[in-house]
Amino acid sequence: MGWMAWTLPTGLFFAGIAALLVAMTVWQTVSPGRERKGFLPISTSRGDRLFIGLLAAAYGHLLVLALTDWPLWIATAICVAGMAIIMKWG
Repeated sequence: MGWMAWTLPTGLFFAGIAALLVAMTVWQTVSPGRERKGFLPISTSRGDRLFIGLLAAAYGHLLVLALTDWPLWIATAICVAGMAIIMKWG
């Protein structure tokens, strides 16, 4: 894996995603969820909302990089808030 640019932020990002997936797996095993209808136009499970939230966060970061000169921590803060909203009410 020497060809990849493994920096501390990159490692923390992938470790965070892995921890999130493990936590969601444990949560689903301990307390199985059911599909529900929120503000999203489809019925979603917790895993669906996690996937949609991760996609939204990725596109949000790309939009900030492409259209603004904001630091990425601002995009990260906005995306974490958006992920919380999608997970709770999506």
